[in-house]
Amino acid sequence: MSKLLEGKNAIIYGGGGGIGGGVARTFAREGAHVFLAGRTRDKLDAIADDITASGGLADIAVLDALDERAVDEHVGDVVSKAGSVDVSFNLINRGDVQGIPLVEMKTDDLLRAVVNGLQSNFLTARAAARRMIEQGSGVILHLNSASGAGAMPGMGSTGPADAATEAFMRYLAAEVGPHGVRVCGIWTAGVAETLTREKLTAVGGEGVPDPQTLVEMIGGMAALRRAPRLADVAEVAAFLASDRAAGMTGTMANVTSGLTLR
Repeated sequence: MSKLLEGKNAIIYGGGGGIGGGVARTFAREGAHVFLAGRTRDKLDAIADDITASGGLADIAVLDALDERAVDEHVGDVVSKAGSVDVSFNLINRGDVQGIPLVEMKTDDLLRAVVNGLQSNFLTARAAARRMIEQGSGVILHLNSASGAGAMPGMGSTGPADAATEAFMRYLAAEVGPHGVRVCGIWTAGVAETLTREKLTAVGGEGVPDPQTLVEMIGGMAALRRAPRLADVAEVAAFLASDRAAGMTGTMANVTSGLTLR
């Protein structure tokens, strides 16, 4: 039986992060040549070493996904080396701020995640789409928390940032679809294996619950009575990136364990 992503070349921005690393390992296991991009070489090297030790193909590039020139040049390098770019997945950290009422939030704290998320997804998706249109195929993916489609107190900049990027991706899907390019996304939140006190404090401040407590809180609210797992997200990402999802575009896959039922 052939692997799900056999022969695919996949760029993963934020490839050294918790979700990025999990997705990269799953893509490689399914036959993709993964190109990990991010700002921290040590983290990228660790993921790439794991992949190559398991018999997979992985390359790294240290770059900032907010740097237009760097993104464009890297996509060109991937195409020159591998012949195509078949999947582009943006998983960078946007700098979200939560736990502060909107009427008390600083302008920069609200706009940071909105601008970083929209700008990086625009730059990475545009660079990939230009190549994919020439090829007549390709998949562009992104991830958010589903906060953009609802309203929950205390979510701060996350909801506006999610909504901005998701709207852009739907419009992009409509434009590039006739060229054989698909654009999809994943909703998820509170992925247990990726949560650390440092990450949670950076987003929610000192009063945020510890990782285990937060996972239990999410599990108590979710329809499946558990928080999403890294494997849940990575397996759905691999499916969306594959030809088995050929009829899907302009849509989000709900991997929240039923934390949101949409």
